[in-house]
Amino acid sequence: MVQRKTLATHLESGCPNNKTACPSCTSVLTPRELQKHVCPSSGDKKTAKTDKKQKNNQPANSKKKEPCIFSDVGCPFKGNPDKVKEHESCSHAGHLQLLLDVTRALQRTLNSATERVYQDSPVFLEPGPNGSSLAPQADGDIETDGGDPGVSDKAFSLHDDQVELAAGQQLDALQQKVQVIENIISALNREVEKTQISVVAMNRDHCNSQQIIQHLEATVAELQQRLVRKDILISSLQQSISAQQDVSYDGTFYWRVCDVSQKQREAANSQKISQYSPAFYTARYGFKVCLRLYLNGDGAGKGSHISLFFVIMKGEYDPILSWPFKHKVTFFLLDQNQREHVIDAFRPDLSSMSFHQPVSDMNVASGCPLFFPLKKLRSPKHAYCKDDTIYIKCVVDTSS
Repeated sequence: MVQRKTLATHLESGCPNNKTACPSCTSVLTPRELQKHVCPSSGDKKTAKTDKKQKNNQPANSKKKEPCIFSDVGCPFKGNPDKVKEHESCSHAGHLQLLLDVTRALQRTLNSATERVYQDSPVFLEPGPNGSSLAPQADGDIETDGGDPGVSDKAFSLHDDQVELAAGQQLDALQQKVQVIENIISALNREVEKTQISVVAMNRDHCNSQQIIQHLEATVAELQQRLVRKDILISSLQQSISAQQDVSYDGTFYWRVCDVSQKQREAANSQKISQYSPAFYTARYGFKVCLRLYLNGDGAGKGSHISLFFVIMKGEYDPILSWPFKHKVTFFLLDQNQREHVIDAFRPDLSSMSFHQPVSDMNVASGCPLFFPLKKLRSPKHAYCKDDTIYIKCVVDTSS
C-alpha cells in the first residue's frame, strides 16, 4: 500500500524539536532572511539572554551610524546622516542593481514555493481549465486499508484548505515586498529625472560660458592688436620729436655717432654700409639737407677712409627757393681733446643733379669719399674717437 504524507505531517517534520507545526517555517524567505530566522519554539533562551546582555554592555557614548535606506535589499553602507545622504544621491546604479537582484530572488522564491506546495500535497494538483480551481489528478489507483470513504474525503478537503491558506499567505507577503520595491524604484526614478534635468541645465550653462569665453578671447586679441599699433605710433612720434629736437635752422649741424666699432663691422660685412643723419635746414625756411656717413668708406675711399657726403632732401619750401644749390659746405671731424680738428670743404657742382631741386625724397649724395683715414681714427695723440663715439660738424655758408 502506497502511503502519502498529509500537510500536517510535512509541517511537523519541517520544524525539528517541536511536534507542533511552526508557522514561520512555511513562509517563503530569501536566503538572507533564512539565516536570520529562528523558530520561536526551538530557540535557545540562554542565547537570547546572552545577546540582550551584550547589547546592554555596549558603550553608551558610541556614535550611532544610520544605515542606507536600501539596507533591506543588501546595501551595507552605514554612516552619519550627511554621509548617508551623499551615498544615496551618488549610488543610483548600485541600488538599482540590488533591487533587480532582490526582485529576481523573490520571483525564484515564488516559483519554488508554488512547486513545493504542489509536491508536498498527497495528490498532485493541477489548475483547472479556467485557472481558478484545483482538480485532483490521479497518477494511479489509490490503495486504502478499508477505511471509511467519508473520512478520507473530509481529510482531503481539510488538506486542500491548508494548502490554499499557506499559498495565500506566501503570496500576500511577496506582494507586500514587491510593493515596497516598486515604491523605492519610483522614488529612484524621480531622483534620476531630477538629476537629468540638473545635468541638462549645467550643460546649457557650460555652453553659455564657453560662448562668453570665446567672445572675451576675441575682444582681448583685438585689444592686443590695437595696443601693438599704438606702440608703433608712439615709437614713431618719439622719433619725430627726437628729430625735431635735433633739427637745426641756421645751417650749422652737429652729429653725434655712437657705437662706432659695431657700425664699422656692419659696414665691412656689408650689413649696413652707410647711415643718414637727422635732417637740418640752411635757414628757417631754407633748404632741407642731411649727411650720409660711410664708416668703412665708399668709392675711392672704401676700406681705407671714412667717407662723408652731403645730401639735399625734398623740403617744404623748395618751390620758393633759388635753384641749383650753390652754397659752400664744410665738414669737421672734431678732436674731443680740442687740439686739432679735421676740416674738409667743397663747393657744389652746379651742373650736377645732386644740387638741383629734388624730384624724389632726396638727391644723390655728393661730398668727400676720402674724408679721413681709418688708421688715424684711434690715434693716441688725438681723441677723434673717444668712448667709441665720434662728433661730426657740418656748416653751410649761406652768405656765399
